[in-house]
This record gives sequence, structure tokens and C-alpha cells, in this order.
Amino acid sequence: MVIWRCRPYMGREEREADKERYQTVFAREKGSIAAPTAGLHFTPEMLSRLPHVFLTLHVGVGTFQPVKVERVEDHEMHAERYALGEAAAERLRAARRVVAVGTTATRVLESIAARHGSIVAENGETAIFIYPPHAFRAVGALLTNFHLPKSTLLMLVSAFGGKELMMRAYAEAIWERYRFYSYGDCMLIL
Repeated sequence: MVIWRCRPYMGREEREADKERYQTVFAREKGSIAAPTAGLHFTPEMLSRLPHVFLTLHVGVGTFQPVKVERVEDHEMHAERYALGEAAAERLRAARRVVAVGTTATRVLESIAARHGSIVAENGETAIFIYPPHAFRAVGALLTNFHLPKSTLLMLVSAFGGKELMMRAYAEAIWERYRFYSYGDCMLIL
């Protein structure tokens, strides 16, 4: 559950409906400053029909800090706490393809896989910064919203789908007037 109720880049004052609307079907406990917004596209009914597991990442402000350095390698990510249980790790290891819902889930899974060589149950912290070129070890598909320019999140999706493809997708999204950010549209990258 999100403890920060409305993101500043929404360009409007907080509304009463945001308190409920900005929670996802994945929300389990307080501690994150933002909702994993790709999860806003799911309803409990949809989720009940899809194979899924839960993991916890307490998203911090570092996820949203723009990259301001000349060399991306010099950007420093802030650490964020996560938890992945044994049953979830087992199901992920057995999955034919792991579809991560959001960049936050992607960061947790890739961080664990980088540290252990596979998905294992673990409580820890991640400060992984994923940018091109990154060899993905755990995630085989990604459902994510459209992100801000110069953000670590845009760099992560560019690492996953390729920079050229992502720039074409973003140009199309702008042309077609897709909604960006928290209550925006999403894309599935295979």
C-alpha cells in the first residue's frame, strides 16, 4: 500500500478518489512511496484468472530521480527493500516465461538473479540500475507504463526492448496521445 498518496507530476491536487484508485491489486503492506503503476491495469477478477505470484518492493524516491550525470554509469540508485517468499520463488523458477508487471518487479527479480544466478527466496535491498546493454536473467516479458524522459525507468525499458524500438513506441504513444505516468496507458514488451 502506498504511503504517498498522489505523485507530484500528476499536475493537479490530490483527490479523495486517489486514496483508493492509486492502490493496486498487488498492494499488501504500507511502505512504498508510489504504487507499481503497471498494476493499476488489473482488477481482482482479471488477476484471479492469471497465474501470478507476489513480491514486495518498497519503492523509494530514488526510482524517480532523473539521471543528471554525463555518463549513465555514474548515476547512483538509492537502495530499496524487497521480499520474495519461497513459494513465489519456486513458481518463478518453474515458469516457462516470467512476465514482470512493472519496472519495480523487474528490478527485484533481476537483482536476485544477478546475485544468485537464479530466482531464490530472499529479503534484501536492491540498488540495481538497469540500462542498455543489460542481459536479463529472470524476466522474459515486461508490462509497464510509459515513463518520463531521462528517467531510470525509461532506461530499464530501453534495456529490455532495445532503445530504437522503445523510441519508436514512445513516438507512436505521443502521436496517438497515449496517457503517460501513473494513470496512463501501458505496453507489453516481449
